[in-house]
Amino acid sequence: MASLCSTIVFLFLFMFLGLTSHGKAAPTYTSHYCDNTTSFTPNSTYQANIKTLLSSLSSNTNSSKNGFYNTTAGRDPNLVYGTFLCRGDVSANLCQKCVETASNDIARRCVTEKLGVIWYDECTVRYSDQNIFSIIREVPGMDNSSSVSIPGDKDRFDQLLSDLMKSLVNRAAYDDQSGKRFATGEANFTSSQTLYSLVQCTPDLTDALCFRCLQSAIAELPMCCDGKQGGRVLLPSCNIRYDMFTFFSRNGTATIEFPSPSSPNSTKQGKRKNSSIIIAIVAPVVTSLVLLALGLLFMRKKASKKYNALPEKNAVENVIGLESLQFNLSTIQAAVNNFSSDNKIGEGGFGEVYKGKLCNGQEIAVKRLSKSSNQGTEEFKNELALLTKLQHRNLVRLLGFCLDGEEKLLVYEYVPNKSLDFFLFDPETQGNLEWSARYRIIEGICRGLLYLHEDSRLRIIHRDLKASNILLDEDMNAKISDFGMARIFGVDQTQTNTRRIVGTYGYMAPEYAMHGQFSMKSDVFSFGVLCWKQWGDGSPLEMMDPKLRTNYCRNEVVKCIHVGLLCVQEDPAKRPSITKVVLMLDSNSVSLPQPQKPAYFLSSRNESSPPGAKGLEEVSVNEVSITEIEPR
Repeated sequence: MASLCSTIVFLFLFMFLGLTSHGKAAPTYTSHYCDNTTSFTPNSTYQANIKTLLSSLSSNTNSSKNGFYNTTAGRDPNLVYGTFLCRGDVSANLCQKCVETASNDIARRCVTEKLGVIWYDECTVRYSDQNIFSIIREVPGMDNSSSVSIPGDKDRFDQLLSDLMKSLVNRAAYDDQSGKRFATGEANFTSSQTLYSLVQCTPDLTDALCFRCLQSAIAELPMCCDGKQGGRVLLPSCNIRYDMFTFFSRNGTATIEFPSPSSPNSTKQGKRKNSSIIIAIVAPVVTSLVLLALGLLFMRKKASKKYNALPEKNAVENVIGLESLQFNLSTIQAAVNNFSSDNKIGEGGFGEVYKGKLCNGQEIAVKRLSKSSNQGTEEFKNELALLTKLQHRNLVRLLGFCLDGEEKLLVYEYVPNKSLDFFLFDPETQGNLEWSARYRIIEGICRGLLYLHEDSRLRIIHRDLKASNILLDEDMNAKISDFGMARIFGVDQTQTNTRRIVGTYGYMAPEYAMHGQFSMKSDVFSFGVLCWKQWGDGSPLEMMDPKLRTNYCRNEVVKCIHVGLLCVQEDPAKRPSITKVVLMLDSNSVSLPQPQKPAYFLSSRNESSPPGAKGLEEVSVNEVSITEIEPR
């Protein structure tokens, strides 16, 4: 009997351990996407190349770096690109098993499609007929959420999730030491409940592209997972996930233990206890500082009146440490033929622009700020301070500056194809810009704005986005220029007010023009104007440039008009973020909401402007930059 019992126990343990081991090793399917807009013929060379590619992915998991591998199969026109990405915490054996399973699975699910992606919990496998190496792809996207609602205080949960995600995104994009572009973290929601989260990018992306992809994924959470205790967003180049249980391995991975937000009740008693002490200490200090500030303000006003006729002596105060970017005045004068009118290529609100050539043959564009403009110095400092911190292919590149007496000069890369308004509004050049180039320009402006709003270390609001500030390089790539009016926002800042309204009528959001309120949605409004201004009676193609009527992609045209109308809705909250705009333009599967009433700028000149928008009917919607008006 004892022997029989031992045998039964042994068999039970064997079965239990075997099942448990199998459960751990079995990859878990999540979702997939097959692009039905491109297909290949069954039994074709392309299909054979896909088979070869997927086999190569499965056999190279052990030689992959950081759980990531890419390769190709075949030759043009049947060349296939493929990658796999294993989750940063899985073992080599599970990675191999997942890639093998996913490769077989995607071949079965995507029967004749040239592009496919499949997501498992433990890995992602992709293939495409287009190059996907080191290129960010945020579409197609898949998401799902838990069926269980958040247990407890939703606002506190949302704040905790936001803080944890931000921390993980920065870790994966900029501070990951493993090279996996992978970060996990946890935070205490209550004394007995913990929030776990994970983010990951493909390791071939740059820091900025990884950051952007993860931000795009996070932007989807409110739409898919609001109020749910678990959710995930899966994009081809990155993915994120959160839940109230441990869904990743904590062994061998760097996990952030994120402090939860302090409960208001837990600190109230301590605040009361210390308040009297703080007041006793702070009150006399504040009084002294106020008196000192008033004295300094009086002295400053007195000094400014005394020396008002002199050029600003400390104009270089904001550019300390940038000596390597400073040009001699004589060098620039020689480059632009002493500011000859023959070298003048443009004129803006704060000065003129000249084309020049340095002694090494490099072509440059020089912005010369007006000597008579009192505003010019501040705009000069602002543009210089911003552009030295910003680098992106869709932003004009600053090469240097010159401060010499009354001369304030900014030196940029020369962009040969002038600005967008030259092609849109000049009758002689309107027909030179084909639809494919226009669509690429729209995408370029989007990418530049996305960098300013989300991807740079700063959060920049441009405030004067218009056709004349979009420059075009030799390949007709868009470059956003003129940052003299731009503002830096804090990381968590969404809106601010000003009594000094600057910008251009016609491109200016109504809440900014009339009330001085500006935000990222103000730039989105200006982008919508650039996308263009007519939806009308269901025949949007009627608004197209007649020269393009026989050479365009109808779906792209309609999409651009639709997106443009969404961007110029009167209510800023209804306008999409620039992250969402990029997603809508890139994806053929994202459904676009119906746009609501556009803001006042769409009215014809015969229609009345809204109260407070004085003078709008009297100015050009393209050319007039304003420098200062008072909002009501």
